[in-house]
Amino acid sequence: MTSLPTRTIGPFTVSAIGLGCMNLSHAYGEPVSEAEGIALLHRALDLGVTLLDTAALYGGGANERLVAQVLHRRSDFTLASKCVLDQRDGKRILDGSPAAIATSLDAALTRLGTDHIDLYYLHRLDPNVPIEESVGALVRAKEAGKIGALGLSEMSAATIRRAHAVHPIAAVQSEYSPAVRNPEVAVLDTCQALGIGFVAFSPVARGLLAGGIRADDYLPGDIRRTMPRFVEPLLSRNLAIVDGFDRIAAEGGITPAQLALGWLLARAPHIVPIPGTRSIAHLEENVAAATLSLPDTTLAAVDALLPPNALSGPRYAAAAQAQIDTELLPDEPLAE
Repeated sequence: MTSLPTRTIGPFTVSAIGLGCMNLSHAYGEPVSEAEGIALLHRALDLGVTLLDTAALYGGGANERLVAQVLHRRSDFTLASKCVLDQRDGKRILDGSPAAIATSLDAALTRLGTDHIDLYYLHRLDPNVPIEESVGALVRAKEAGKIGALGLSEMSAATIRRAHAVHPIAAVQSEYSPAVRNPEVAVLDTCQALGIGFVAFSPVARGLLAGGIRADDYLPGDIRRTMPRFVEPLLSRNLAIVDGFDRIAAEGGITPAQLALGWLLARAPHIVPIPGTRSIAHLEENVAAATLSLPDTTLAAVDALLPPNALSGPRYAAAAQAQIDTELLPDEPLAE
């Protein structure tokens, strides 16, 4: 049970805002200490967050081991993790073969200290393996009692339909925020039509819509150093737009992060954002957005400021974009 508003993802009723756990261990510079990570996870659960999202890739399994530290509160939340993207011998791999999925799942269960993951995603589409074969591996894992429901991440409407024909998909996860609108091309409508929950990762645009970026002085290991729209010369153009976003938030008496999250919650009832943070203060700010009701004038102002493709620059570097199956926006720039 939670005191927060709830939404439905497949068989699960979860808080309207979940927690993406990635940046506690991965992708944004030096990870937090184990004690800091555990404290944040406990605070999230205390606030009523009932969806924790991790993956094999994050920190080479370190994030799953961190989440394991709150598994004694398992009745308080839905546990989600992912396979296909993983680390092998210290290197990132993409392997959607049934054998690799089975291996990743067993390793995840060991790291998490459990025999069951509630929601298990294919983290990316492996173009060398038919989606039906990858989904089939998840079906067998479900039949064995190792997972409860199936998910997909960053996949197109066509791929979602092929997967759903093999076995009902509970959730689709993709990047979605006022600044990144790719799911609006086809995925959101497909999820609604098929009764699939939509989980929005990076809902505050990797900090851009949360007052977290004013210069490209990222720490070593921060993935934003490789993303064209987050570094100069394009970052300055995008920050000029962000200034307008910040003004809309201030006029509404809320923070920019709360504006981004409230905007997402207003888009459709099957959307659940999963912002990540290393700060308990920011966590509390994010969770407070679950109870906001933004006026139509505020939502319209965001849409006017940030139509699709408003930001300058590609979303990903070329190598990362090659692993994304989600539809492109019309005239979306791509890294070469």
